[in-house]
Amino acid sequence: MLNATKARVAQAIKVLIPLGLIQSRPQFGGYSLSSGGAMFALVAEGELYLRATHENEAMMKQLAMRQFIYPKRGIEISLRYFQVDEALWQQPQRLIELANDSIAGMHSEQAQKKNNPARLKDLPNISLSMERLLWQVGVKSFDELRSQGAINTYVKLTLINKKAGLNMLFALEGAILGYHQTVLPDASRHELINWFNLQRQEGQV
Repeated sequence: MLNATKARVAQAIKVLIPLGLIQSRPQFGGYSLSSGGAMFALVAEGELYLRATHENEAMMKQLAMRQFIYPKRGIEISLRYFQVDEALWQQPQRLIELANDSIAGMHSEQAQKKNNPARLKDLPNISLSMERLLWQVGVKSFDELRSQGAINTYVKLTLINKKAGLNMLFALEGAILGYHQTVLPDASRHELINWFNLQRQEGQV
């Protein structure tokens, strides 16, 4: 299946070459595709999935494109990616248009987030109660959370919440990266687990 996934990545990059440089990297057990810093597609189990945005999600559903389901620890999580079926592969110009819409939509959403910073509670994994805890330790915006990082913020939170555990650390990292904590990239998850276990051995958490 890995070979099929890599072959699909190569096929997608070849078909989408009119859109410019397409970069790939490991993600969700497969690969992500990005253009200009905007992640617009996934390739998993040999299939290509395009990222839906506010502008094109309804259209993707009308085309009966199958939504990507990511299994994580026995939980099925629906992500905003929709499968490119064989019929669509046979229409390369249509595929290019859809991919371009995804890229443009992602750039638009990134710009909106930059110009209109959301409250902390609007970030993934951050509830109203956690937002209040973050305020208490001086973290009042996404920029402050990102600049301090998940670990430094977590250390501050442990000073006022002794029950803070590994899941809170995952939640903070996910909020910074834009992921639900259950689908945090493996590299980030392993780094945090190693740090947490080391601190626990030293009696710091």
